[in-house]
Amino acid sequence: MLMLLDYRVRQRDFLLEISRAITAQLDLSEVLKRVLNASVIMLGGTVGLITLRDVSGDYHIRATVGIDDERYPVLDEQLSKIFALETPEYDALDAQLREMASLLDKRLRQSFALPLVFAGEPLGLLVVFRSHVTTATPDDVQVLQSFADQASIAVHNAQLYERIDQERKRLAAIVQHSADGVMILDAKGRILSFNRALERMTAWRAVDAIGVDYDEVFQWKRLDNTDLKQALEQGYPFQGGADAPNTLYVEGDLFRRDGMTVSLGIIYAPLLSADGHLTNIIANVRDITNFRQAQEMQNVFISTISHELKTPVALIKGHAATLRREDVTWGTDVVREYSGIIEEESDRLTVLIENLLTTSKIHAQRRLELNMDVVRLDQLCQSAVERFSTQTRRHTLKLDFPKRFPAIQGDEQRLRQVIDNLLSNAIKYSPEAGEIVVGGRYDDGRTISVFVRDQGVGITEADQDRVFERFYRVDGKLSRRTQGTGLGLFLARSIIEAHGGQITVDSQPGKGSTFTFTLPQQ
Repeated sequence: MLMLLDYRVRQRDFLLEISRAITAQLDLSEVLKRVLNASVIMLGGTVGLITLRDVSGDYHIRATVGIDDERYPVLDEQLSKIFALETPEYDALDAQLREMASLLDKRLRQSFALPLVFAGEPLGLLVVFRSHVTTATPDDVQVLQSFADQASIAVHNAQLYERIDQERKRLAAIVQHSADGVMILDAKGRILSFNRALERMTAWRAVDAIGVDYDEVFQWKRLDNTDLKQALEQGYPFQGGADAPNTLYVEGDLFRRDGMTVSLGIIYAPLLSADGHLTNIIANVRDITNFRQAQEMQNVFISTISHELKTPVALIKGHAATLRREDVTWGTDVVREYSGIIEEESDRLTVLIENLLTTSKIHAQRRLELNMDVVRLDQLCQSAVERFSTQTRRHTLKLDFPKRFPAIQGDEQRLRQVIDNLLSNAIKYSPEAGEIVVGGRYDDGRTISVFVRDQGVGITEADQDRVFERFYRVDGKLSRRTQGTGLGLFLARSIIEAHGGQITVDSQPGKGSTFTFTLPQQ
């Protein structure tokens, strides 16, 4: 038979001591453990459990005494039947508790259920089973209810602390693993928090940076605007009034701890106390080195392309205007020479425009459309060698293709662009002349390869990884003297990859370069 509550008070001091011990704890698991142990002791029980309500409203066992873990699913099922009753009657509740006791141990004869409630909201249920039966007095009931109230407060506080601790850990994990650097400063500019991304950017370890003044870590080689220290001296974040933006953006080149430099953009946001005083400054730091390099490359590209367009246009216009002069009668040789220059510069202008249009299409469509047909690459290369041979007298251009070189399916116009770009580069970057070989290899039924080998200045290993990037040009005296937009190899790679192939470079400084592209035969 279910009794309201049966507890023979041994000492009220014991209840007070247990209540103080429970409420002094904030760890939820420890609180539940103490609450359950104290309940079992006071009720003289042998088995006990606490079930708590989760955020979805379901109840699950969180602490036990004298119960094996494998029994949890069965007990959860029994408890769900109790909580499913909207207004549980005495007999129904008694029957469910008896069934639970029977499942646990046939010797258990009496059950006690203490609801854990805080501010009218149910938190859970505490159940104690014992092997003997006694009757509770009204005083016993009052003492146990007081204990249940204290236990509910302790559980509520521990749950709040657990949620806050979980949120703190979640935010700490987000900060630590953020791709951007995150730093927290106190009101005087000392570093309180320094995440892993900032360690990578600045080459400072967090253990060395924390506690150090901001200025010691962030030493600028160049600043584009006001630094944080200057802004604080000028009254930031209060100098503009309530309507002023409360963030500060700083951008520049920073000296890393290892002596290298990195371009950073930092957004500072102030954290104010309830009375409006500055307590902390949160800094979000982003590495903008690649962005600045890309921006610089685009600026160089715009300048270069302007020059590249003006040069052939000026030559075409100048030679055409000369031929049109009415005060001079030109001989056949002069007309042929000037017409040849006009034709060459027109071809050069056409190639430049085609490269720009192709690049624009790739950038806009994220892919390259191909007009597939049967293509003989050995014949394309022969035609290209013949055309380029007329443009240079200092270089020797040779073909090296095996007999019966197989045809493939491809876009003839695009593949001609690739070959022309590779040959043009081989000539431009071989200032001391030399031999340029265009050849091919194939394996039966699988792939074919075409290579362009020169004896030019070569490419460093570091630059080999980037020569196929858009707008990228190898830095050097020859590169600065040589015309080019930095698009040729980018387009070559895009076209070859659109055909399902790949392009590579094998080079050593001073020993020339070999560019090879491989395509599937089918």
